[in-house]
Amino acid sequence: MILEMKVPSPGESISEVEIAQWLVADGDYVEKDQTIAEVDSDKATLDLPAEESGVITLKASEGDVVPVGNIVCHIDTSVKKSAKKHIEPSIPAKDDKILEPQSNPEKIISEKAKNSSPSPAASKILSEKGINPIDVIGSGRGGRITKEDALKALPKIDESLISKGRKTERKKLSMLRRKLSQRLVAVKNLTAMLTTFNEVNMSSIFEIRKKYKEIFKEKHGVSLGFMSFFTKAVVNALKEFPDVHSMIDEDHKLSFDFYDISIAVSGPKGLLVPVVKNADKLTFSGIEKEIKRLAIKARDGEMSIEDMEGGTFTISNGGVFGSMLSTPILNPPQSSILGMHNIIERPIAVKGKVEIHPMMYLALSYDHRIIDGKESVGFLLKIKEALENPIEILMNNNLKKSLDI
Repeated sequence: MILEMKVPSPGESISEVEIAQWLVADGDYVEKDQTIAEVDSDKATLDLPAEESGVITLKASEGDVVPVGNIVCHIDTSVKKSAKKHIEPSIPAKDDKILEPQSNPEKIISEKAKNSSPSPAASKILSEKGINPIDVIGSGRGGRITKEDALKALPKIDESLISKGRKTERKKLSMLRRKLSQRLVAVKNLTAMLTTFNEVNMSSIFEIRKKYKEIFKEKHGVSLGFMSFFTKAVVNALKEFPDVHSMIDEDHKLSFDFYDISIAVSGPKGLLVPVVKNADKLTFSGIEKEIKRLAIKARDGEMSIEDMEGGTFTISNGGVFGSMLSTPILNPPQSSILGMHNIIERPIAVKGKVEIHPMMYLALSYDHRIIDGKESVGFLLKIKEALENPIEILMNNNLKKSLDI
């Protein structure tokens, strides 16, 4: 029996995937549930398990973009492991005619297709880049030059001018990276993004962690990190400034009575943004455990679509890489994102005296179409206030109960 394996649906909004890597060869014997390929969607890299045991015949190549529901391989389930067969490539019979490739494929292109007028969108692209339409091959009706034709005609990087005979490597971007690039560009073009900055004195949090981190880890099995304090501070500020916790959908504003906080983490294949669901209902230990769980899944390449769906606000911690100050880019369709940075001991004025304290710069990027400057500045000040007075504001003056120690 020949089983046709089709691309399963990774999520409602995903219509196609890219074959990132086959983990088996054509003709191999595979076991049921064995991972046979890694596929990239626009949100994550996923494993493709074999649906049955048998000999596999690949129907798609690495790098192919395959619509959800299309066949990617056949599995011959009638073949047992002990009787593994090898698929030999077919050899044409002596009388079969082997078609030779065209010596000059350009002759196939009609002069009509080559000299057709471009569409308005294509004309704009070509004129901006100084490309003559006569040099572009049209694929549209009657040979008309489409926008896609114009984009394909844009000049590529001349590697020879850069390398000067030295070795270079060209590697296709994964679907995840290409989609991320498109979204980042779209944010700049489709939102009115602004960023406001502030700084926070981390002394109080340092003291709490120094005194209780060992007890906390022994009790809960996770470290008492900074992210639980920041997540708590963000939720506290979002409750006071609901506009920062909203999204714009054409002529409507979406507001939420739940707090799903996206946490940007670095994985082996790029940036991932999993979501801590219902963060307002989690304790300090609950937040730390959830972030650790998601970080391990990101590191091991096991992040699922469900882990990254939703999210109403994002926290990005560039400080773990040593960033002192940056402008975080919005995570659409969200309207705001908080950027954390590294902590550096700096001299500051305290009651007329110069003292050295651990300081962190904070950055809040927001969509000015829906969030005014007053709300954004007030929101960031609220976070600063909570982080500098965590026992009073985040722990309701009961530290041990809040940390459950």
